[in-house]
Amino acid sequence: MERFAWKAIVKEGMLDEYKRRHDNIWPELKQVLKDAGIRNYTIWNVGNELFGYFECEKGVEYAENFQAQSEVVDKWNDFMKDVMVMELDPATGAQPKMKQVFFLE
Repeated sequence: MERFAWKAIVKEGMLDEYKRRHDNIWPELKQVLKDAGIRNYTIWNVGNELFGYFECEKGVEYAENFQAQSEVVDKWNDFMKDVMVMELDPATGAQPKMKQVFFLE
């Protein structure tokens, strides 16, 4: 199983709204993520910094491609623009991959 990590910034004063939106994540978005093979998806914050992690049971490339073809993902990204700043990789339409520098199993 491949792992994927990303980072982003929550706009000043918008952390509570960011959390509220994720507490009410759209069921159709959850389904897209599951269909993309994404599991164990977790997001943490410290201050206004976000760190996300998920596992890709079908591989990172599959998950990226699946999400890039989803109108639901596009709508969610647009919906979140007013509360966060996230750089997207123009080639994949997904968050840029963070490079792993350590792993302990």
